[in-house]
Amino acid sequence: MPVITCIDDLKRLHEKRAPRMFYDYCESGSWTEQTFRDNSSDFEKLRLRQRVAVDMSGRSTTAQMIGQDVAMPVALAPVGLTGMQNADGEIKAAKAARDFGVPFTLSTMSINSIEEVAEATKAPFWFQLYTMRDTDFTANLIERAKAANCSALVITLDLQLLGQRHKDLKNGLSAPPKLTAKTIANLMTKWSWGIEMLGAKRRNFGNIVGHVKGVSDTSQLSSWTADQFDLTLDWDKVAKLMEQWGGKVILKGILDAEDARMAAKLGADAIVVSNHGGRQLDGALSSIRVLPSILDAVGDQVEVHLDSGIRSGQDVLKALALGAKGTMIGRAFVYGLGAMGQAGVTKALEVIHKELDMTMALCGETKVGDLGRHNLLIPADFEGQWVTN
Repeated sequence: MPVITCIDDLKRLHEKRAPRMFYDYCESGSWTEQTFRDNSSDFEKLRLRQRVAVDMSGRSTTAQMIGQDVAMPVALAPVGLTGMQNADGEIKAAKAARDFGVPFTLSTMSINSIEEVAEATKAPFWFQLYTMRDTDFTANLIERAKAANCSALVITLDLQLLGQRHKDLKNGLSAPPKLTAKTIANLMTKWSWGIEMLGAKRRNFGNIVGHVKGVSDTSQLSSWTADQFDLTLDWDKVAKLMEQWGGKVILKGILDAEDARMAAKLGADAIVVSNHGGRQLDGALSSIRVLPSILDAVGDQVEVHLDSGIRSGQDVLKALALGAKGTMIGRAFVYGLGAMGQAGVTKALEVIHKELDMTMALCGETKVGDLGRHNLLIPADFEGQWVTN
């Protein structure tokens, strides 16, 4: 067993173990991948203020996200195709999150279905909704999430159409993989993945196959999904979805102060400052760089979370110190899942927790709720001087 000391260790193992198309699906952005790269590199521009001669005993990373007690303010973000990174991946990730004490978010485009995750974990989780043109299907998804006792609905706003990701197109991404000569050659080098996948509960999109008229197997799925993302999604439709749900709602994909104000006006419980991990609008600013302007716009009107680019506990701390009340990790936990299954997700959470706890202490704080801008050294031009008109 290799010694795992950081998220990059898990990333390297993930790349060795998972088929190329699924590793590339995780480790890619849209178009030139500028925003994908900036999401992580912009965290490096923020520096930490070391403080000494401070009582560092009795530290706690516990907090709340939308009123839910959490071991640290980090949730597992919704990631499509998670069950292709490792057999029954969504179930394994949900169990790891449950045991660690952080929220798990199931994607609409998951392999394991809402019902399968609920049955396997026996614990409430968040469900992420993509709004589809098939309104009956969308309404049914919401009812299924209610029946599964999901504790929050995460409505993703930044995927009305799919950003072009060159690697996915070149790899012929599909679930399960289409058996081309290129794919077969790669799968022949991934025996442990293949053996585990043979015993998986399913290898297609569990929330869709069998729940949509005319889609009974994967051969019909690609044509359906290509035509289904709702181009007409607007704030009125978001309000109706929130009303249909009737519970706690998180609006994900906010990258502009005006949109943040609209989300707060609708009465969302939280927003997620996110650019979809750099997978949608390439050339957009990184999430961490726009976070201050969004916090300035909405203040305490709505709880603000952040995702995109987090690869360490120090990144989590920087987001919290800037003012976010919570964070989401996607790739960081998927690396762990692809590398070592459920144990790998747990290891990713342990790594991030240890980095968060130790960095907090060396910054002179004992509680995550006490973190603030006073813990950071922020470049004068960090937010940038941008002209919008």
